[in-house]
Amino acid sequence: MMQIFLETDRLTLRRFTGADEDDLVELDGDPEVMRFLNGGRPTPREEIRDRVLPAFLGYYERSEGFGFWAAVERSTGRFLGWFHFRPRRDEPREGEVELGYRMRRAAWGRGYATEGSRALIHKGFTELGVDRVLAGTMAVNLGSRRVMEKSGLTLVRTFHQDRPDAIDGSEHGVVEYALTRADWQARR
Repeated sequence: MMQIFLETDRLTLRRFTGADEDDLVELDGDPEVMRFLNGGRPTPREEIRDRVLPAFLGYYERSEGFGFWAAVERSTGRFLGWFHFRPRRDEPREGEVELGYRMRRAAWGRGYATEGSRALIHKGFTELGVDRVLAGTMAVNLGSRRVMEKSGLTLVRTFHQDRPDAIDGSEHGVVEYALTRADWQARR
């Protein structure tokens, strides 16, 4: 049984299941999808099966309303990618969540990431008690930055991380965007 977390005009965000392994392998197997994450290396199937998917599934046991959600196109049922909406891993703060997304290349430029992000932000502020949403990416990842801006987040800072596995573009740093519930309400 598919457990739906939320729906938009064009998307269903649902819980992951063990049956999603092939879709995740395909998603993380695209060098362009992985370009700003690790320089374009595919994630091995074993890592998806043994580490990634169990971590996604583990969220549903630990917290209601937060975790990783498979994004499916409503009209076709096709897997488009995923969103996460979860407490920050580094420096967790009460009421603060991190928004993230990873979409198949076929879904790029079609507004899906923005549509899903806006829906998660709305649910976070109206139903889940969220006070502030954060998102981050490499400074050179202009596509992802546009999604953050179109979703209502604003640039907070640019910073540099020490990465043993520096990838092309990492010398420009990482950007962090944020949106508070008060700012979100004021714009509505």
